[in-house]
Amino acid sequence: MSNLILFNKPFNVLCQFTDESEHASDRETLANYIEHKGFYAAGRLDRDSEGLLLLTNDGQLQHKISDPQHKMAKTYWAQVEGDVTREAIKQLQKGVKLKDGLTRPAQCKKIVEPMRLWQRTPPIRVRQNIPTSWIELTLSEGKNRQVRRMTAAVGFPTLRLIRARIGPWALDALQPGEHRLISI
Repeated sequence: MSNLILFNKPFNVLCQFTDESEHASDRETLANYIEHKGFYAAGRLDRDSEGLLLLTNDGQLQHKISDPQHKMAKTYWAQVEGDVTREAIKQLQKGVKLKDGLTRPAQCKKIVEPMRLWQRTPPIRVRQNIPTSWIELTLSEGKNRQVRRMTAAVGFPTLRLIRARIGPWALDALQPGEHRLISI
C-alpha cells in the first residue's frame, strides 16, 4: 500500500528535508513539519511559493506525480500586480513564449481572492497606486518557475503564488504547516 502526505507548504520553507547551505540555520525545511520517515517530495515548490506539496513513500507514485511525461495537472492561484486583462488571460491560455520555449496551452481565468486564504508572513509588497488581482492557472507541464515567468511575460508579475491542486489532490482546509496522511 502506498501512502501520500498532502502538505500545505508555508512561504519560505525549502522543499527538502536538509539544508546544506551557509544559511541553513536561518531556513526551515520539510523536517520542521514532517515527522514521518521514508517520505520524499513528489515534485518541487519554490521556497517563495506556498501551498500543496505531495510526499510519498512509493517511488513509482513519486515518479508518476512528478514526471512531466505524465502531464499531471497542477492548479495555482496567483496574485498578480495590476488588474489582469482579458488579453493577458487569452495569452496565458494559448501559451507564452519564454526563453526556454513556448509553454503548453493552460487553463486560466480571473478569480476573486480565494475565500479560505490565510495571511502570508511576511505580507506581499503593496503599492498604493497599483491594484492587484488574482488568477487561477492550471498547467500540465513543469518548467522552472513557470507561473511566475508566464505572468511576467504577459505584463502582470506574480506577487504571491499558491498551488491549490495536483491531479486529484487538493489543499482543501489544510492550513500552512498542516499535513494529512492518506493511503492509496
